Amino acid sequence: MIRILATDGMEASAVDKLKSLGYEVIEKFYEPEELKTAVKDVDVMVVRSATKVKKDIIDAAAETGRLKLVIRGGVGIDNIDKPYAEEKGIKVTNTPAASSASVAELTIGHMFSMARFIGIANATMRNGEWNKKKYEGIELAGKTLGLIGFGRIAKEVAKRAEVLGMNVVYNKRSGAEAEEETARFVDLETLIKNSDFISLHIPKQKDKDYLIGKDEIEMMKDGVFLINTARGGLIDEDALVEALDSGKVSAAALDVFKEEPTKNEKITKHAKISMTPHIGAATKEAQTRIGGEIVQIIEDFFSKE
Repeated sequence: MIRILATDGMEASAVDKLKSLGYEVIEKFYEPEELKTAVKDVDVMVVRSATKVKKDIIDAAAETGRLKLVIRGGVGIDNIDKPYAEEKGIKVTNTPAASSASVAELTIGHMFSMARFIGIANATMRNGEWNKKKYEGIELAGKTLGLIGFGRIAKEVAKRAEVLGMNVVYNKRSGAEAEEETARFVDLETLIKNSDFISLHIPKQKDKDYLIGKDEIEMMKDGVFLINTARGGLIDEDALVEALDSGKVSAAALDVFKEEPTKNEKITKHAKISMTPHIGAATKEAQTRIGGEIVQIIEDFFSKE
C-alpha cells in the first residue's frame, strides 16, 4: 500500500478521498531527527511551511529509496531543497493556484487596516480609549499600488485594487514587459519611488539578504505603506522599524516574518504594524482547493508508475 505522510496536516476531505482510493495517510508532525526515520518508510510526503525538507532529510529518505514525491501544500517551495531532492530521484511539486485568491484578499484587508487604523483602533478601544480625532485615515481610491512580482497572487491583488479605484503598477523580476488590463509595467526603481502602497509577491531572495532594506526605503515616498504576505525576510525588519519610528513609512502589514513564530518584540509591539500569523492561505475555500490539488497530483503521479 502506498503510504502518504502529511506532516503539517491536510484538509479532511482530501484525507478521506485518498483513503477511499486505497492510500494510507499518516497525519503527524515530526521534529527533524524523528522525521529522518519516518521518511524512510513512506512513498509521499505532504508538507506546508512548518516542515523543512533539506539535505539531511532527503539523504535519510534516499537510504531506502522509497520516498518518490514531496508536495508542498501552498505556493512556494522555499522550505524544500528541490534541486537536491530531484537529484536523488524525488519529485517536488506544489499547489500554486489554490490559495491565490485567499492571499490576495488578505493583502487587500491589510491595506484597509492600515489606511483606516482598523487594527490599532480595535486594540485601543478595548483599553477604554476613544481616539476618534487621532485616527484620520486615507482612501485607497486614487492611490498607486506597486506590486513587486506579478505572479498569480499579485494578479489577483491587481484585479481587486483596480475595482477599488487604485492605479496599479507592477515589476517582474525578469524585466519582461507585458500588457495587462489591470496594471502597468514599470522598472523596480520607478515602482519604489512612486508607489503609495508597495506589496511584495516574490519568492525568497537567494542573491541578497533583503529585497527591501534601508536604501530602498529611503527611495520611497514619504508616508508609504508596505505590505508583505509573500515570504519572511524580504524586508529588513530593523530598517522597517526605524522607518516607522521616523514616519518615513506610515504603516506596514506583515503576514510573514524572518523568524516564525516571530519573537521580535520591536515588530509585535509596534502600533504601526498590522500583523497576522502567516494565514494568507488559511481560508476554508483555499484549503479545500489545496486538498483537491494534492489528491490530483498523487493520483496522476502513481497512475504513471
